[in-house]
Amino acid sequence: MQVDTNRFSWFQVPEEIKKLLILAAQSWENTTESEKYIQQALAKAGENLEILVSAYRFFYYKNNYPLALQTAAKIIDKIKEAEHFPDDWEQLKPILIKRREESQIRLYLNAYAASGLVLAKLGKIEQAKEISSRIKDIDQKNNFGAGVLLDVLTRPPEDD
Repeated sequence: MQVDTNRFSWFQVPEEIKKLLILAAQSWENTTESEKYIQQALAKAGENLEILVSAYRFFYYKNNYPLALQTAAKIIDKIKEAEHFPDDWEQLKPILIKRREESQIRLYLNAYAASGLVLAKLGKIEQAKEISSRIKDIDQKNNFGAGVLLDVLTRPPEDD
């Protein structure tokens, strides 16, 4: 199959991995085949954040929530390690507030918010509420959607 990787010149990964991602997109209707390409890209790319984000999106839109959650966690852990974030949320929160406009921190917040959404889809409502609440406290503009998710998760059932 002919694959034109130049269409995605902005995507800074090796050509071989671009080809695998394009093949995954081209075979979207065949989940088994497209997932094979995503897994190959992950295996070759290791912990590349762009590939992890692509894989998260793939798994999320394919409704493979366990793998979407696992991939979001890898993104979170990779950034946490690179930024030397503390484990304690009360220590981490002011760092995130101060640096929330930095691209790496925005990716961290996006991945964390995404993990809350996936947890909600998996029925882990209390964990999803906790994450959404944390993100909402940092993100007053609701750029990450955590406020909306928290509202949905905490809204009382409507009376008939």
